[in-house]
Amino acid sequence: MANPLLRALGLTSTRRTVETVVPRRSFDEVILPPATRRTLDQALVHVTSHDLIFNRWGLGERHPSGLALAFNFAGPPGTGKTICAEAIAHALGRQLLVVRYAEMESLWMGETPKNVSAVFRLARDQNAVLLFDEADAIAARRSSSVEHGFLRESNTVVNVLLKELETFSGVVIFATNLAANFDPAFERRIRTHVLFEMPGVNEREQIWRVQMHPTLTPLAADVDFRKLAEAYEATGGDIRNAVLKAAMAAAGETGGDAFKAIHHRHLEDGIREVMGAKHVMRQSLFTPPPSPEVQLEEAIRAVPAFQMMRWLPVVLSGVALLLAAIALIVAMMR
Repeated sequence: MANPLLRALGLTSTRRTVETVVPRRSFDEVILPPATRRTLDQALVHVTSHDLIFNRWGLGERHPSGLALAFNFAGPPGTGKTICAEAIAHALGRQLLVVRYAEMESLWMGETPKNVSAVFRLARDQNAVLLFDEADAIAARRSSSVEHGFLRESNTVVNVLLKELETFSGVVIFATNLAANFDPAFERRIRTHVLFEMPGVNEREQIWRVQMHPTLTPLAADVDFRKLAEAYEATGGDIRNAVLKAAMAAAGETGGDAFKAIHHRHLEDGIREVMGAKHVMRQSLFTPPPSPEVQLEEAIRAVPAFQMMRWLPVVLSGVALLLAAIALIVAMMR
């Protein structure tokens, strides 16, 4: 049972940890590299053939556990993982339940595993597709050291998640930027792994185009999507943000609305701003200092060779004196 105080405040409600999405985007709106598209098409075959294989062909009676259609969507941010999860739910005519571990994790010991079970129970009740966003946080490798309570709790969460996957017969999607952090036990339970790669030039050009409304978006004649695609190696998420920035910049210019349009310079300024922000986010103000060994190595490299030669006799003399002192001490001990 949940902690009485939290239950009274409504903080353990499953609906507070799960976002229900009514899918509106289909695969017709998703632009992916060819290799990613092929793997995703194979995953869709598993979804559409599930009833045929396990019910009409009777394999569900021989294999009563592990019926979940679990998929791992792995790749950099902004490459289309969440959109494709929504498209799968759209193709099945089901709702999408988005779970973010940071919102599901409880400060109270034992509550987080219960929240995991509650999420699966909700997915069963609603016959919904379950998406674990940033799944490496919940499916992380279990620790062999359980001296601390939080490590035991983390291991328990993984165990509960694995158990739920064994008994769940619906669709579960894990989306992650760090698939290497997954516990090895998930490899057997995940049916298909889909690698979401960075889009190529052709895909980027198409992504630029589909961001615009075919009839309502006012595009100036100087807009060149191919040029933008060739100049900036961006993800779909980057391009989306750049288009919105460009639209705001164009709308904010002086003059009547009827004369405003999105020019190439607006789009180029937008993508430059987005890419610049990504560069800033990669920097760290808290980069740890190098180890003493590295500092010594760097100091030696910084000293010119001729200075090293000047100090070499002094160093050798010091070593000789140290060896003589050690020999004297040994002789006296005898």
